Amino acid sequence: MKPADLRVMTIDQLDDETLKLTKERFNLRFQRATGQLENTARVRQVRRDIARMKTIAAQKRAAHPRRAGAKAKPE
Repeated sequence: MKPADLRVMTIDQLDDETLKLTKERFNLRFQRATGQLENTARVRQVRRDIARMKTIAAQKRAAHPRRAGAKAKPE
């Protein structure tokens, strides 16, 4: 996916899509191990898409801090 498409999505949508791609990556790893994977470039593409989604989700979370009164993580 293109970064412009991802920036339009909400954080929840990004998390859902990341989970979906993580499952796909898991299946691709098994297909590669058993020799059934035909499109080996898909593994690389999925891995990069996951990283791209996680990066944009982190940027969105940093841009929108928690509401006042919410508990912060202990440091």
